Amino acid sequence: MRCQEYGYGLGRPEGIFVLRYQSEGPLEFGAIARQDFLHQLYWSPDGALSALHGGDARFLGPGEAFWAQRAVSHEVRAADRQTVYRICLRQVPPGLAELRAGPVVVSVETGRLIRDLARSGVTEADALADRARIMAALAPYSPAGRDSGDGPAPGAPASGHGSGHALRVARALAHDPSDARELAAWAAQLHISAKTLQRDFQREFGMPYTRWRTRLRLSAARALLGTEPVTRIARRVGYASPSAFVAAFAKEYGQTPARYTRSGAGGGRS
Repeated sequence: MRCQEYGYGLGRPEGIFVLRYQSEGPLEFGAIARQDFLHQLYWSPDGALSALHGGDARFLGPGEAFWAQRAVSHEVRAADRQTVYRICLRQVPPGLAELRAGPVVVSVETGRLIRDLARSGVTEADALADRARIMAALAPYSPAGRDSGDGPAPGAPASGHGSGHALRVARALAHDPSDARELAAWAAQLHISAKTLQRDFQREFGMPYTRWRTRLRLSAARALLGTEPVTRIARRVGYASPSAFVAAFAKEYGQTPARYTRSGAGGGRS
């Protein structure tokens, strides 16, 4: 596992500490106690995250991060070959004052600012200015929230030319990959035709709905492998049987989940 650290204004309330993880194996983060920075935000630009807090397990959808205030027990998991940013803060963003732990919205611009902080050559003044913009923009995720600020779904950058319908469906599915609704059912709920929704998926993600859903389910499953039985993972990500899950996984990654876990990637824990 490779971890890069970037600190700005350390030791001051307005400071920020950013850790950028890249690993060949799965990543798992627990409730980490630090003496200086206590509140934490986890965000991945290129894959799904699963988060556990208070017995509530959920997947994070497009344009989202997981927020945990200090002393709040939590676990966050990511799949192998995935980038994860962990942002540590002394202060709570104004929009998250009432949220002890849970998903928050990360807009395209906020994601860019986070990535900019995790690179060399950034002056402290510029970094703290970016930190202020990040703090002001963070807000709890709401199912009724706007779609326009969302980033792309895990593993599939959006083109920016869609109507937003595909993003609404993608966000809902990322929260619950086991949702069995087909394209026509989603289209009916959105009061559009199935053809229109399929076209929007193709524009946003470069692939049809069924292909995108399969990739989402398997990405979510990879974040859980090695932590739960395959039978439970299969059910949580929407497969009717373990055998169907194993077959889909092997087709996508060229090996069974068991072999993948043994070979892969014996990941990192932080």
